[in-house]
Amino acid sequence: MAVNLVNVENVSKVYGTRALLDGVSLGVSEGDRIGVVGRNGDGKTTMIRMLARLEEPDTGRVTHSGGLRLGVLTQHDSLDPRATVRHEVIGDLADHEWAGNAKIRDVLTGLFGGLDMPGFPQGLDTVIGPLSGGERRRIALAKLLIEEQDLIVLDEPTNHLDVEGIAWLAQHLRERRSALVCVTHDRWFLDQVCTRMWDVQRGDVYEYEGGYSDYVFARAERERIAATEETKRQNLVRKELAWLRRGAPARTSKPRFRVEAANELIADVPPPRDSSELMKFASSRLGKTVFDLEDVTVQAGPKVLLKHVTWQLGPGDRIGLVGVNGAGKTSLLRALAEAARSEGEVQPAGGHVRVGRTVKLAYLSQEVAELDPNWRVLEAVQRVRERVDLGKGREMTAGQLCETFGFGKEKQWTPVGDLSGGERRRLQLLRLLMDEPNVLFLDEPTNDLDIETLTQLEDLLDGWPGSMIVISHDRFFVERTTDRVFALLGDGALRMLPRGIDEYLERRKRMEEAAAASAPAAAAKPAAAVPEKSAADVRAAKKELQKIERQLDKVSEKETKLHAQIAENATDFAKVAELDAELRELAGQREELEMRWLELAEDA
Repeated sequence: MAVNLVNVENVSKVYGTRALLDGVSLGVSEGDRIGVVGRNGDGKTTMIRMLARLEEPDTGRVTHSGGLRLGVLTQHDSLDPRATVRHEVIGDLADHEWAGNAKIRDVLTGLFGGLDMPGFPQGLDTVIGPLSGGERRRIALAKLLIEEQDLIVLDEPTNHLDVEGIAWLAQHLRERRSALVCVTHDRWFLDQVCTRMWDVQRGDVYEYEGGYSDYVFARAERERIAATEETKRQNLVRKELAWLRRGAPARTSKPRFRVEAANELIADVPPPRDSSELMKFASSRLGKTVFDLEDVTVQAGPKVLLKHVTWQLGPGDRIGLVGVNGAGKTSLLRALAEAARSEGEVQPAGGHVRVGRTVKLAYLSQEVAELDPNWRVLEAVQRVRERVDLGKGREMTAGQLCETFGFGKEKQWTPVGDLSGGERRRLQLLRLLMDEPNVLFLDEPTNDLDIETLTQLEDLLDGWPGSMIVISHDRFFVERTTDRVFALLGDGALRMLPRGIDEYLERRKRMEEAAAASAPAAAAKPAAAVPEKSAADVRAAKKELQKIERQLDKVSEKETKLHAQIAENATDFAKVAELDAELRELAGQREELEMRWLELAEDA
């Protein structure tokens, strides 16, 4: 019989006048792998913080078994900014000790791409203070996974991980003996890892057996029987259920209960999109040409990301774009956006981009555009447009679209300055769609969005007639909203993947195996095969290396000061925008210096 690790008994938690949790009782046992879902603000993070005893309940109690070894990944790490990555992750272990530990090697390779931690300026000896939030989060996750625990509690562990990193983490957690409680909006990850689900809704927690797919089946059946949810939500669940049931068998886990009643719900549900009808409508809005790329080369500073690419984005095309970090996904979108904004006058480093005359582009970037904090949510949307045409005679007012995106009637009168990061992201996307574009570029659109909002966004995009490119590490969202997947594998080429993200992961694995196999062969080549550097060249390289290292130190100091200033001026949005622009400029300088450092390191 499985040993009980944590008991939550009749727990309640109130913030202001709102009860996030009301008389909740739950338990976690050995071997449990529990996924936690629910709307933003409904209490998911509060619940797992109380589970981990990082926060006390107002009433009720939380008990841990004696000697429980608990590991927790919160949304804010407690890493020492003065310490190095080596000190925080590996501790005092000598190189031969940690390098001989298969678990440590697996974690470093899975989360950072190699034992030498490519992408970090000094590898394991990089100081943590100047690093970005995403880099710090990966370090905190690595530190947690290297240790041994009875129970791991993770709050959004897939944030800042790419598709490969998420696939590795899913496999790693499946193979661990530790019990797991995980809050995440990544539905593919939930299906791969979890065997139970907790759905946090309006003070209650509903328990389901199985992964995310099973949860959708069971929730549809529960709502059919209870008939208490509003029609709109029932329809959204039915649509998602139909998508899951029609999908490839590998996408769904084996249901652990009767699904006949749930299947009755989807007997009359059509496919999510009528692709031919949408293509016809998109062609009437866009004509034959959207974006034509001919022998295009894309650069970021001195670095060439894409070489001699010839490609076409046609009317109604829905493209998912995946690739290794730094391969040029965002740079490609920016190059196309620049060509569209300048009506073809601004071109990439090489080749030519032809833009259709009727193209009206909306670009959701990773940076959340700042809005006047005094505007109300509804006002921010109405300033773009009062009504929007969704095609096929469908029309929505600004207020109706706000409700679709999770801004209820009361929330529509909330000042923009009081919104959370996820709510601002939703508002930014809503304003873009309100402007009736016919081409959408979505760069990481799922960041900070809860699952319910994601399903609503997917439902909206199902009927949106136009061309679309989506960059996302959310595999479920890419498969759900796009029809074809293209990949950037870091070799300057753009490739179509007929089998989608599965094929991408297979190709990346083969590339890594080939690189590992060629490394010993390269090392075994006679020294004569490598051109000798003169003593003067080596001295000059070392001298310039020292100079660049001093410059990098200065850049790091400036970045640290800017981060502190941003924190001090958090409520002054104009000042924060100004400081953020300076920070991005410094990041560009750092990248150029690091590229030059790598070139010189070979000479030295």
